[in-house]
Amino acid sequence: MAGGLLALLDDVALIARTAAASTDDVAAMTVKTSAKAAGVVIDDAAVTPQYVQDVTPARELPMIWRIAKGSLRNKLLIILPIALILNAIAPWALVPILMLGGAYLCFEGAEKILHKIAHRGEEEHAAAEAPQSEDQLVSSAIRTDMILSAEIMIISLDEVKNEPLWMEAAVLASVGVFITLVVYGAVALLVKVDDIGLGMIKRDNAPGFGRVLVKAMPYVLSAIGIIGTVAMLWVGGHLIIRGLDEVIGLHGIHHLIVAGQEAVGGGAAGWFVETGISLIVGLIAGFIVVGIVALATKAMKR
Repeated sequence: MAGGLLALLDDVALIARTAAASTDDVAAMTVKTSAKAAGVVIDDAAVTPQYVQDVTPARELPMIWRIAKGSLRNKLLIILPIALILNAIAPWALVPILMLGGAYLCFEGAEKILHKIAHRGEEEHAAAEAPQSEDQLVSSAIRTDMILSAEIMIISLDEVKNEPLWMEAAVLASVGVFITLVVYGAVALLVKVDDIGLGMIKRDNAPGFGRVLVKAMPYVLSAIGIIGTVAMLWVGGHLIIRGLDEVIGLHGIHHLIVAGQEAVGGGAAGWFVETGISLIVGLIAGFIVVGIVALATKAMKR
């Protein structure tokens, strides 16, 4: 009896050690894959603040919370199962899907640029506080997040694609939750910096620094809006270049990027080469898609 109990305890201890080791493996892979997707994470953090730029301060955090929940749904309920299924039965389909998403990002980025040019010098009074307008902004942010999240999850999947299915699912879920918390926590802090500055002024707690924060934030948020648009074009262009290279077999742009990176010695300079070329491709693709959409809209009206 005692021997059987000891054997049972040994089995329980073995299971506990195995579970602990598996947890450590998931945590280690989560950190590794999140680092691989760092570039897209930064783009995601740069894109989101532009959706809450013109809303009242009281609605900023609720809107970010709604977008964050939508982002989690995107990652865990839509992208994760689809990515796992496609990786199991049709891994070739992942890149073409990302390519289509990249075209949408290019379209959004190019459309924002054309809108800015067309309305330069005009006073625009967007009713961002109205419930319908807020819903539209949140929906637009969640759609954009879907594509950025898809690239993050596909990059993560590429790191664990040869692992058992349960490990793939655990790592992707961990990456999805971790990155969502990091991105939207940073965005929430960023959009409330001016309120923090006002609080410092009111409480007479380093009021000089508080005034600097209040005065600087409109410029910071404006710069982030520009960075967000550039990020859409860069990420979209990158996805299109990848699709042209891996799916369609047009390797010229990819080879140009590699040659440029080798010429500058890689590193940060190489990143700027890839980003610059991807940005140009994204801008061209975006204007093409905008033109196609405009022609299709006119044809449908006729």
